[in-house]
Amino acid sequence: MTPDEFIAKWSGVTLKERSASQSHFYDLCQLLEEPDPVSADPTGEWYCFEKGAKKAGGGDGWADVWKRGCFGWEYKGPGQDLNKALKQLQLYTPALEHPPLLIVSDNATIQIHTAFTGTVPEVHILTLEDLRDPAKRRLLKWAFSDPERLRPGRTTAHLTETAAGRFGDLAQRWRERGHDPFQVAHFSQQILFCLFAEDIDLLPRQLFSRLLESGHKRPDTLPRMLASLFEAMASGGTAGFEAIDWFNGGLFDAASPLPLEPDEIALLRDLARLDWSAIDPTLFGTLFERGLDPAKRAQLGAHYTDPGSIMRLVNPVVLDPLRAEWAETHERIAARMKKADNAKSPSARTTLVKGAQTLLQSFLDRLARFRVLDPACGSGNFLLLSLLGLKDLEHQVLLEAESLGLPRGFPQVGPENVLGIELNPYAAELARVTVWIGEIQWMLRHGYSLSKNPILKPLETIRQQDAIVNADGSEPEWPEADVIVGNPPFLGDKKMLGAIGEEYVKRVRQLYQGRVPGGADLVTYWFEKARARIEAGKVRYAGLVATQSIRKGRNRAVLDGIAASGAIFEAWSDEPWINDGADVRVSLVAFTAKDHSRPVNLNGEPVAGVNPDLTSSELGMRLTDARTLSKNEQVAFQGPVKVGSFDVPGNVARAWLGEPNPHGRPNREVLRPWANGQDLTRRPSDTWIVDFGGGMSEADASLYEAPFRRVVEFVRPMREAGRRELRKRYWWRHGETVPALRREVATAGRRPVRQSAPTP
Repeated sequence: MTPDEFIAKWSGVTLKERSASQSHFYDLCQLLEEPDPVSADPTGEWYCFEKGAKKAGGGDGWADVWKRGCFGWEYKGPGQDLNKALKQLQLYTPALEHPPLLIVSDNATIQIHTAFTGTVPEVHILTLEDLRDPAKRRLLKWAFSDPERLRPGRTTAHLTETAAGRFGDLAQRWRERGHDPFQVAHFSQQILFCLFAEDIDLLPRQLFSRLLESGHKRPDTLPRMLASLFEAMASGGTAGFEAIDWFNGGLFDAASPLPLEPDEIALLRDLARLDWSAIDPTLFGTLFERGLDPAKRAQLGAHYTDPGSIMRLVNPVVLDPLRAEWAETHERIAARMKKADNAKSPSARTTLVKGAQTLLQSFLDRLARFRVLDPACGSGNFLLLSLLGLKDLEHQVLLEAESLGLPRGFPQVGPENVLGIELNPYAAELARVTVWIGEIQWMLRHGYSLSKNPILKPLETIRQQDAIVNADGSEPEWPEADVIVGNPPFLGDKKMLGAIGEEYVKRVRQLYQGRVPGGADLVTYWFEKARARIEAGKVRYAGLVATQSIRKGRNRAVLDGIAASGAIFEAWSDEPWINDGADVRVSLVAFTAKDHSRPVNLNGEPVAGVNPDLTSSELGMRLTDARTLSKNEQVAFQGPVKVGSFDVPGNVARAWLGEPNPHGRPNREVLRPWANGQDLTRRPSDTWIVDFGGGMSEADASLYEAPFRRVVEFVRPMREAGRRELRKRYWWRHGETVPALRREVATAGRRPVRQSAPTP
């Protein structure tokens, strides 16, 4: 069939969808010289008309045409809304095995919607007349035989990084003009949501872009126009002549826009040209937080933890147990529906179908009540991925129930299923926005209409508070939840005092005395609280990220406690991670009560059990049982700890060696070459160190004039500002001088190097 013949045949055809669709598709196959479904796949296994089971609500199949790995295709009659056809396809994409292309058409128009994972969607529209163009026909032929050629070049990750970077630049400008950082963050998130709402048509007729265009001409009026829009979004109403839906959610309650300079308005206009509907909130939250929080601004260009790494905890803790429950429930429902199909009387069939519906509704109610808590939620990535996983599972349940002959329902899982605690006010509010955007994108991507009045459900479930200690020293109560997941902050013992303050550290350690050892990493307090909730029967599973040093030393005590009262059932002992923009190594640990029946995995492999040091119990030894060897007494020591800048460049130290001192003694007595592991494995740094030993008085040390001056200048100020009295008093000595080591070294003679006999 030629293009002219096809156009002549189908121009002006007004047959209804069912009468014309298959004939139209057969002709397209001839036009494109592609095999039709019946010729290519007589069994309908991978290419067929009317894909899927008979739907309970009437009508056959989940797509009018389906080709595995290529497309789902839905027809509508002349003049009907093709957007409804697209929603129908989106609704059934899991049952269609997530085709990369969703195609909708009537007799006169074909729309190809790309649906490749991780890319910004594109739409190709072909009219009948377009089919004369070989380039347009080629697009359609690729849909049949080579859909990869239609993969968009833009990825959602690149779009998200671009958007977050530009927004970070704007936030920085606003802070530099003296605006309060939190006001900047709140205003930025209002703007962000408006850009997103416009591109998914929640704001009418490009309203926000038109508002920015008007503000560009009259900058002094823009704050007032923005305030009017925010007020309308907060409660529903009008902005100018446009009706605005009720958004609510708390995001627009405070309508106090910042004054904007003309160049800042121009930047916002550029931002509005991006496709905000395709923003990836699992990445955007992290990147946006870095741009909004002055303390994290330097991390804006750094990498982020990929969703796949987060799912290593979300899957075993949140989703796998529910999937197992559904598999069992599905089997019971299928058995009842099979009996119903074979029932001899209508009443018996009705009873069996009602029993199946009760089983289905009971599981759906279980999902709707399920709660996930992240007690250090940051910008909400763990919460969002948990929510999307729950929504995917619910959608799968609805489709599989429909395939068994039960009527489908509307999804009930939503933002209220995820609970968060976050101390940082920037991150706490951003977590709410991240969850809202992710929820809306999921609903639209799966063909559901958004609920309104309000569009944004209030998210008081994400609290801005301290998760491990209250200001009065009492222990915070975490919200009731089924499971706990998250990435609590890492902060080692030596850094903790400087980063969060001596008073706070003292309060935390007093509260958890006897439960968490003094000197343990900050992250261990989240592990202990989660363990206690599991032991009390308030939580079933927990999965947390920790510094990989949790496997040893004082940190491991919290894993010892978990092993004593429960069990670790999933762990990754040493994995790459991104923490505050930096590459780090972490351990992922999931645990539960002792009497669990879960399969146990370590580093992706099944094992009999996991020890507290995150080794397999099958090794035949427990490294956690290691004890001090008496043979090492007075042989193995911790080396001296400087606690101050006693370091001296090699060229300076060598110059001091020849300088005289008042008492006539040489500086070599208090100067020594210094090396660490990097000096041994890489190029030596040529560093020396000043060392006045463990018993030298201040008066005696001062007689080594050049080294002493160095210590006075660089060590004394920081020691006097410290908190340890002995280190203040003996500021010229190293923080830990290790007298026992010095005694042993003083009595040890040098052993002669044994010469090997020459090789004959």
